[in-house]
Amino acid sequence: MKIAVIGTGFVGVVTAAVYASFGHQVFGLDIDQKKIDKLKKSQVPFYEPNLQELLEETQTKQQLHFTSVYKEAITDANLVVIAVGTPSRPDGSVNLDYLYAACESAAKYLSSGVVVAIKSTVPPGVFTQVETKIKSVFSQDFELASLPEFLKEGSAVHDTLHPDRVVIGASSDAAFTLLETLHAPLKAPVLKLKPESAQMAKYAANAYLATRITFINQIADLCQKAGADVEEVIKAIGLDQRIGSHYWYPGLGYGGSCFPKDVKELAHFAVSVGFDSNLFTMVDQLNSSRLDQLYLDFKNLVGGFAGKTVALFGLAFKPQTDDMREAPSLAFVPKLIADGARLKAFDPQANAQAKHIFADELTQKQLQLGDSLFETATNADVIILLTEWPEFISFDYAQIRQKSKPQWIIDTRNRLDAQKLRQLGFSYQGIGRTL
Repeated sequence: MKIAVIGTGFVGVVTAAVYASFGHQVFGLDIDQKKIDKLKKSQVPFYEPNLQELLEETQTKQQLHFTSVYKEAITDANLVVIAVGTPSRPDGSVNLDYLYAACESAAKYLSSGVVVAIKSTVPPGVFTQVETKIKSVFSQDFELASLPEFLKEGSAVHDTLHPDRVVIGASSDAAFTLLETLHAPLKAPVLKLKPESAQMAKYAANAYLATRITFINQIADLCQKAGADVEEVIKAIGLDQRIGSHYWYPGLGYGGSCFPKDVKELAHFAVSVGFDSNLFTMVDQLNSSRLDQLYLDFKNLVGGFAGKTVALFGLAFKPQTDDMREAPSLAFVPKLIADGARLKAFDPQANAQAKHIFADELTQKQLQLGDSLFETATNADVIILLTEWPEFISFDYAQIRQKSKPQWIIDTRNRLDAQKLRQLGFSYQGIGRTL
């Protein structure tokens, strides 16, 4: 079948490439011509493992095409997937302007019976407005469906090819049949839901995972005060089958492009339907205030940062991505500079992003981006692990230990060997750890 995917961001590019790998004719559509020109050369504007190879393979087979022309992508398409951004407004509500604009632009070239599937994250009930936008331009029959994604940055290609489930929200057999057939190669369970349920499922999944992170961070803080160790607590509760040992990440809080946005939007939606007091508002507040408090704790722990050489290990919000949206480094860099630290940083993939984000700090020589982990760590008084890249965990810290002075390692991911580091002479501090 012919498939058009509107939006070539993280979700759109991965979706288009995977559908093309199934043998369909897929057109990735975006109004940003520079982005389209790069994608035609299989140049991905962000780092995502295995994605470039998939783009090269599917474009070589002429199954995947990129264009900025709506007519080329939409005409005669059996399926139109909308994967544009739905960012949050300052009040936490979702901004659907890009979604509505894409619907109106695509409607001019739709064919009778086409299925329009919304992959963008949208609140329940949005189909009424979407249908109105399309019908204002297109008078023939079409089907609407919700097709939420549950991808993780850093493993998006794998997640798309090996999903836990495929969630389809629709009101017609035609839409269910087409989308179920499309996803058959994945051999994954298919859940056929009401559109509103599918839309809520996306928010619920992200909000629950964000809540787990917020919960264990609260427990970690209590452990710090009580002399307990959060990692031991995780082992104990993880053996309870009702709880499980997965997805416990004590640290600086959740970040990235999805969790902060989706929690804020779900909190706003809850208030809009009458739940002024709701869990999601509290989760958002606790996560938002966490970085400031922990930074002050670290500052007091090391006796202030003024005049100290501080090395940040990691700039992206998580490993296997260069995404710095809502990353702890965005808060730590200006705070450390304001407190008089001599600041160095390194990330295996996010250095290029950091050069743009911290352009002023680099120009003023308030921040130095290292070309290697060793270079960044050399002569450091304090090393702060912000992102658990494998090379940071396996790094031989003995080679940068200077016995002539005290050195701190602050492990905000609880991934380093505390006992070994202390044996080397480092002062070590994790999150909620007393080892």
